[in-house]
Amino acid sequence: MPASVVTKLTYLVKRDAKPYVHTEALTGDSEPHYFAEQEEREVTIHNGRPLAGSLSLDKQGFELHRRDTVVDDLYDDALVESVYYDEVKALIKELTGASRVVIFDHTRRSDAERRDIRGPASRVHNDYTDRSGPERIRDVLGQDQAAALVSVAQINLWRPMSGPVKRSPLAVLDASTLDPNDLLATDLVYPDRIGEIYHLAYNPQQRWYYFPDMRRDEVLLIKGYDSRHDGRARFTPHTAFKDPNTPPGAPPRESIEVRTLAFFD
Repeated sequence: MPASVVTKLTYLVKRDAKPYVHTEALTGDSEPHYFAEQEEREVTIHNGRPLAGSLSLDKQGFELHRRDTVVDDLYDDALVESVYYDEVKALIKELTGASRVVIFDHTRRSDAERRDIRGPASRVHNDYTDRSGPERIRDVLGQDQAAALVSVAQINLWRPMSGPVKRSPLAVLDASTLDPNDLLATDLVYPDRIGEIYHLAYNPQQRWYYFPDMRRDEVLLIKGYDSRHDGRARFTPHTAFKDPNTPPGAPPRESIEVRTLAFFD
């Protein structure tokens, strides 16, 4: 496996006006419409496998683990929700020490031209912001429960649905190299509401990692938000990217991502 790859990632450019996106749900198109200046930057993405044993959600913002699932068909929503969800909850409790884990949704992504599965996200982003993270917690738990919480983290568990992944792998930013000033709050405009995510501005100090040839029995944990302001990682920007080493005719990358809230006493 290569020690690193050089490729281009898509960032947003810092401007005075807040960027916003008209989502597919609003436009009816297959792609969102961006109202922001974008730019491609050449970056080096390092092979994270040699470091897998030392990675931490609280420092780098992501961890790789080898954990299989008993669910044969991850396309079956009934099985995912009745069996896989319990596996995910138990795994996150085991790996993080969380006292409680709540799952609020899951999504599948594919870089094949399928209308029933979303495509990989192609711009550097973080799913939640300092505003939308607490909003999501209130939406899931209700105002009273959310107000009583002190320590909660939003953690995504990402797994290939087949493997090894040869196309559109996932790149994750080492959160310890993130300058918070490079996080660009962006409105996501839906037909009935406006959400908010972070996009990222380029900074040469950013250090990127990926895990080549991820298999179905491997999972990547990514922290999207942390309520604690004590120096630990709070946001972990990530994106799919074009791997220059992808062989011709490589099968599509298909993955499932479960979004959770982890609570700590």
